[in-house]
Formats: sequence, C-alpha cells, structure tokens
Amino acid sequence: MDSKILDMDYQVGEVELSYKSTVKNRNKILNASDAYKLLLPTFKDGTIDYKEYFKVLFLNQSNQVLGYTLISEGGLTETSVDVRIILQAALLTNSVAIILAHNHPSGTLHPSQQDIGLTQQVKEASRLIRISVLDHIILTSEGYFSFSEEGLL
Repeated sequence: MDSKILDMDYQVGEVELSYKSTVKNRNKILNASDAYKLLLPTFKDGTIDYKEYFKVLFLNQSNQVLGYTLISEGGLTETSVDVRIILQAALLTNSVAIILAHNHPSGTLHPSQQDIGLTQQVKEASRLIRISVLDHIILTSEGYFSFSEEGLL
C-alpha cells in the first residue's frame, strides 16, 4: 500500500448545537384537541385550505410544548417529509415526545395510506432514540383527525 495515502489529513466540518427556548408560559398538551387549538393559529389566514404543510410539536417530559417547526411545505395534495429532519429537530430541542401534524386542503379528515405509512416510519425511528410519537393530527379549518384517538398509533 502506498504510504502517501496513510499520510492524508482527514477533516470534518465542525457542528455546533444550541437550543434557546423563547417560550415563557408553556402550554400543556393533554389531548388532540389541545394540540389542534395550539396548531391552528400557526397557519396564516387562508393557508390551511390552500396547500399542505407538515409541522411538528416538540414536548418535554410533562407534555409541555417546547416549540413547533414547519418541516415541509408542499402543493395541493401532498408535501415531502424527511424523517431525519423531524428527528434532528426533536434532538436539538431535547424533546421527549413529539406530535406530528399536517393539514388537508381538501377538507377531508381521513388519513391517506401515505399518511399512515409516514406515521409508522417516524414512530419506528423515534423509538430507537427514545422519543415518543404521541399523535399525528390532520387539521382542516373545520376540525381535526387524531391518529391516537382513532387507534392508528
């Protein structure tokens, strides 16, 4: 083997992690209705019926909200969600649990097969790092569907 190969200097990028909570009074999520009421105002006027958004609520050990983030913004019938981005955000916020949420611009409150499949993917991946997926909520301007309440989680 060529000794010059072994003399190579390998460098990796530096990663700096930080989390600064700006939440003063943390809302406690007791059920899907609480999550729906908290998430609904995060949609700008008229956007919940316009195109699909996927968001995640981050919770501490007491089910208090640490924050939320927009994971993806899509089109009229779908949005692309990367499970790694969800888990990265959960780890960065020191979350113990998460609640997945997305809207259906069509107004339909029934999950698609893609919704069910994604929920299972996130649940399985989260389990490995000991983060609980408490619910996946489908929101519309008229109401919500809870995976947890319907026994799909």
